[in-house]
Amino acid sequence: MATLLRSKLSNVATSVSHKSQAKMSGMFARMGFQAATDEEAVGFAHCDDLDMEHRQGLQMDILKSEGSEEGGEPPLEGDIHYQRDGTGPLPPSASKEACSELSGQGKPKITAWEAGWNVTNAIQGMFVLGLPYAILHGGYLGLFLIIFAAVVCCYTGKILIACLYEENEDGEIVRVRDSYVDIANACCAPRFPTLGGRIVNVAQIIELVMTCILYVVVSGNLMYNSFPNLPVSQKSWSIIATAVLLPCAFLKNLKAVSKFSLLCTLAHFVINILVIAYCLSRARDWAWEKVKFYIDVKKFPISIGIIVFSYTSQIFLPSLEGNMQNPKEFHCMMNWTHIAACILKGLFALVAYLTWADETKEVITDNLPSTIRAVVNIFLVAKALLSYPLPFFAAVEVLERSLFQDGNRAFFPNCYGGDGRLKSWGLTLRCALVVFTLLMAIYVPHFALLMGLTGSLTGAGLCFLLPSLFHLKLLWRKLLWHHVFFDVAIFVIGGICSISGFIHSLEGLIEAFRTNAED
Repeated sequence: MATLLRSKLSNVATSVSHKSQAKMSGMFARMGFQAATDEEAVGFAHCDDLDMEHRQGLQMDILKSEGSEEGGEPPLEGDIHYQRDGTGPLPPSASKEACSELSGQGKPKITAWEAGWNVTNAIQGMFVLGLPYAILHGGYLGLFLIIFAAVVCCYTGKILIACLYEENEDGEIVRVRDSYVDIANACCAPRFPTLGGRIVNVAQIIELVMTCILYVVVSGNLMYNSFPNLPVSQKSWSIIATAVLLPCAFLKNLKAVSKFSLLCTLAHFVINILVIAYCLSRARDWAWEKVKFYIDVKKFPISIGIIVFSYTSQIFLPSLEGNMQNPKEFHCMMNWTHIAACILKGLFALVAYLTWADETKEVITDNLPSTIRAVVNIFLVAKALLSYPLPFFAAVEVLERSLFQDGNRAFFPNCYGGDGRLKSWGLTLRCALVVFTLLMAIYVPHFALLMGLTGSLTGAGLCFLLPSLFHLKLLWRKLLWHHVFFDVAIFVIGGICSISGFIHSLEGLIEAFRTNAED
């Protein structure tokens, strides 16, 4: 009995140790994070519970708890755990190398430069291609909004991190929370201790799924405009793209995808430079008179959502800050990354609009001459297809944990069997999610409308509304008056922009849906 008790205590201690390491280190310390956050929302997108899984390659095996010493009693029923989060004990057969690797997972930290690279990837993704279209409907006000959104998102990112800390009895500032979900739950406690986390999870899922839809839409759009002479419609190209993406339903890890996605991120920066270089070569023909202080009242609110969506990164900032070697450098890192993003986005949007003026299309590469358009668009399609698994897998993980693997609070039976394999009906649901993204892309094939709707709904909520609200709720007694003023102003302005952009985007989508249904 004493041997059994020692074995159980050892298992519990090991489990707690491993879970602590999982919280303190994440996928952001390795290449996998850099690839997983190369787009808005993907990142976004992973909640902290996915960090350990991603680094370990999402091991899909059963790890048995340590047995007692030789001659001891076998483990009791319940000592066998499906290790999707790496929190249980290692099997006795595990090699020393595996043990040392797992025990050292809490050690790797990233520098401020590496953290800045990850944030840059998140807010400088391929959805920047829609910014010139925002200038088309906003003029100089659109440029101002690009700057304003950078300032606000930088500020809300900082106050979101401030919500992770509290002052202890000794007057020291200590980290008491680990994720966006933890902050949301703390704000709703004690009356509704899990409500805030559920709201954040729903926002994550919506943003991730909409990101997947946007990848399918942009793939069909780019291929159709690259080969207009082929008898293949945009809907057909979207179906072809989805057929390529269907194997995502069978994914167990993202290691291989992450390597390719990192290369695609670098290729995307090259493509941006090529577009800017082409625009500069036509500088003599720039239509400065087309950029005015006016707004298209009907379409400019959609532009707000487009701009906000291009800056979304708040969802993964808590994990990123927790894995920095020196968290005190977080504020400086946020400053220079958002300043750089503001300058690059502003220049890209302006020079692209000046080049094509009123002919600016939803995806700016469609304006390029046919001689180089096909090559550039094919690279972008490859990037979109290789980036799709990242938000898709994150959405699947959040859905599975919330609905199928949340213990007694789960709404449905566990979608994994006792051997750790995904059940057939669970696989069917994954395939259905892929098909759903296709149906949305077919019936609403409008990149700008979908991007504006997502930015107005979840982007504004996660980047503007919730951080300012949480900051006021958790730290209002310690805030200076100007912080209170900023938080209230951001909440009000963000709310107005969110509602306006959502209504106009929704109207546009409904109209587009009706048009496609009639066709």
